[in-house]
Amino acid sequence: MYINNQIRSKVVRVVGDNIEEQGVMSIEEALKIADGLDLDLVEISPNATPPVCRITDYQKFLYQQKKKQKEMKSNATKVIVKEIRFGPNTDEHDFNFKLNHAKKFLEEGAKVKAYVFFKGRSILFKDQGEVLLLKLATELEDYAKIDQLPKLEGKRMIMFFSPKKK
Repeated sequence: MYINNQIRSKVVRVVGDNIEEQGVMSIEEALKIADGLDLDLVEISPNATPPVCRITDYQKFLYQQKKKQKEMKSNATKVIVKEIRFGPNTDEHDFNFKLNHAKKFLEEGAKVKAYVFFKGRSILFKDQGEVLLLKLATELEDYAKIDQLPKLEGKRMIMFFSPKKK
């Protein structure tokens, strides 16, 4: 973003709140008007033809831009990912307990990352881990949609769920 004498274009479109002459003019005229008002000429849209410049107080302009960005950031939704860990030989009771947690997380609007962790030689039971995750997927059918099918990454078989829109 260029200000005052840093602007390289010969002709600019001038806009501003407190000026009578808005429109296309030479850079010298625009700088004179800005100087007369003790304000700055700020290039706000350099890619337009001709470039658009605003006559304003530069520090105030920067402050307002930061304020807008902060507001946009606070309005953005934050994605929360909750993790649920299983072993390849997870018992039925433990499975149901973790299933209830997954349902609660999905109802709250969080994504769920379910994974089966294989320790030592338990990596031989990859198929059991996949069956466990697919069973979880069928149980969560009403609450979530599957983002990623079971996928083995190192010692973990991972599956992602995101909440269904109501």
